[in-house]
Amino acid sequence: MHRRHLFAAAILATLATTIPALAESPAMLTPRTSGLAAVNGVNIHYEVYGEGKPLILIHGGFGSIGMFAPILPDLAEGRKVIGVDLQAHGRTGPLGRAMTFSAMATDVAELIRFLDLEKADVMGYSLGGGVALRLGIEHPEVVDHLVLVSTAYAFDNWHDYNQQGMRGIAANPDATAEGMKGSPMYQGYVAIAPGGAETWPAAVREVAALVGQDFDWSAEIPRITAPTLVVVGDWDSVRIAKAAHLFEMLGGSAQDGNWDRSGMNQNRFAVLPNTTHYEAFMSPALPPVVVPFLDGYPTKTP
Repeated sequence: MHRRHLFAAAILATLATTIPALAESPAMLTPRTSGLAAVNGVNIHYEVYGEGKPLILIHGGFGSIGMFAPILPDLAEGRKVIGVDLQAHGRTGPLGRAMTFSAMATDVAELIRFLDLEKADVMGYSLGGGVALRLGIEHPEVVDHLVLVSTAYAFDNWHDYNQQGMRGIAANPDATAEGMKGSPMYQGYVAIAPGGAETWPAAVREVAALVGQDFDWSAEIPRITAPTLVVVGDWDSVRIAKAAHLFEMLGGSAQDGNWDRSGMNQNRFAVLPNTTHYEAFMSPALPPVVVPFLDGYPTKTP
């Protein structure tokens, strides 16, 4: 087997054993409402949980809204959580168009308008974090607070192991689709996706065409105006130094915060201890970091 394919197979095996088939998990809350939103020339599946200030949740690669099942109750307490199934994922499925971060960011921006929301908080993980990041850059008018979990702003943010794996997936998507059959990710997809198993190869091809591409959005980071929380696991697939640099590009830790906190800006940085990339999205440590940020920290000095 080619070295790239070995890397891809290793990463997929890790994902398959770490990410359960959460799309139909009995722990998943029942949505208040769900449906397909006609946005950006396509139909995107969404689900709504809870009531209150809106929070858009954007899942990771080869996942779906159900990935967030373990932490959804904490996020939906006193908040309207809107889960989105991205292109080639979940109940949205393949869309027959080029899969790009910008296109998916526009999907989400138009979904926010479709739901008659002026603005929404947005939290994205991994692939979904890239979508959330592009949303903050390209559609700042619809983003209130931005939470980026295990998110790369450039392809070189990933460890070499992960870069090789993604390039391996991109180099042979049909082999990837075949190799993933029987995995929890495959089972979760076919259980809910339009067309089920028949559309799986097309879904993998759309994802594969995106994940191996080189990119670097460093120059555009200053366009983000929303208060932003950068979250990374201490043993993440995203290099922790790169996550810290993203925070610094947002003006974070530019100086001493001062005794009265007057040296701080609106952005925050968090490291989840004892956490890998494959656990960050469902870590019980994530909501206690995210919720106070979304609610707004006390303005007075502690």
